[in-house]
Amino acid sequence: MTMTPASPAPSMPVPPAASTTIAIVGSPTALGGHFAGMERGPEALRGARLLERLRSRAGLSGMSLIDHGDVPLEHGWFPDADPRMKNRNRIIEYLPRLAAQVEQAIGEGAGVMPDSRLLLLGGDCTSHAAAMAGLKRRYPKARLAIAWFDAHGDFNTPLTTPSGNVWGMPFAMLCGRGDPDLVKASEAPTILEEDAALIGGQVLDETESRMLAGSPIAHFGAGMLAGVAGLAALEAWARVVGDRCDGLYIAFDLDAINASEQLSVAMPERGGLSVWTSVIAIRLLASTNRIVGLGATAAMPRSGSDLMKTADVVAQLAEAALGSTPDGTP
Repeated sequence: MTMTPASPAPSMPVPPAASTTIAIVGSPTALGGHFAGMERGPEALRGARLLERLRSRAGLSGMSLIDHGDVPLEHGWFPDADPRMKNRNRIIEYLPRLAAQVEQAIGEGAGVMPDSRLLLLGGDCTSHAAAMAGLKRRYPKARLAIAWFDAHGDFNTPLTTPSGNVWGMPFAMLCGRGDPDLVKASEAPTILEEDAALIGGQVLDETESRMLAGSPIAHFGAGMLAGVAGLAALEAWARVVGDRCDGLYIAFDLDAINASEQLSVAMPERGGLSVWTSVIAIRLLASTNRIVGLGATAAMPRSGSDLMKTADVVAQLAEAALGSTPDGTP
């Protein structure tokens, strides 16, 4: 797909760290796939004392945390045997409501709050498509970039999906690819593909792998980022994107982290990123980009996993993305 680059937009102002507000929005949805559980993720993270953990992080001290709760959703999951787009109409109805909640949350408070940042709690990864729509509503003239952390590509379309799970499509959707009505519900495209990166992707379907390889999207695999050279390549990408974009959203599916960490996630995969590498990668992105939001998705209560540790990891990721550097610069 050929996309015309957006016109340069005025840079967003960056006020002192003391004015920074983190707006927390929960997306209780697992509509995008074939099993339930992720719709309980936001509630489970709060129950694991996520807000207290956020307040205890040094990089977030002095910042205002405002929890706007979950977007109301009657059925967080609904069984659907559709082989191409499970719960298509339900998702089309839900995504604009989540986008509106994001727009409202990051726009509330004293003045216009130009440095209000989003912390999205998911929910399945379709939530990121709506988060980007809400950010674009809030900053309509801005050129935004995205760093998509995920063990999976989420770059399928209804024509390529082997499962019919829409939660395997949102990265493609926000790029403007896929079912026209799902794309419209995402108010996409919300980014240019040259301003996007897949980070940690290792479990890819063959067709989506080919689509990603044929696109301008950068791809930094989990193995690549385990070394200094891979991190240097990510830093170089971040610097280029930071120079031409006004803000960066970090979409973080928690299954990007290695299953050996035993986090409480929906689809753990072996061979993923370590928590340490994830934090370092996010800090590299934040060093040259204005981070407008972080979305942590795919948290799910499950046996044999550690929900408390999961909440602590989300707090670490949020500090790296949304917090201050050691010298107090946001």
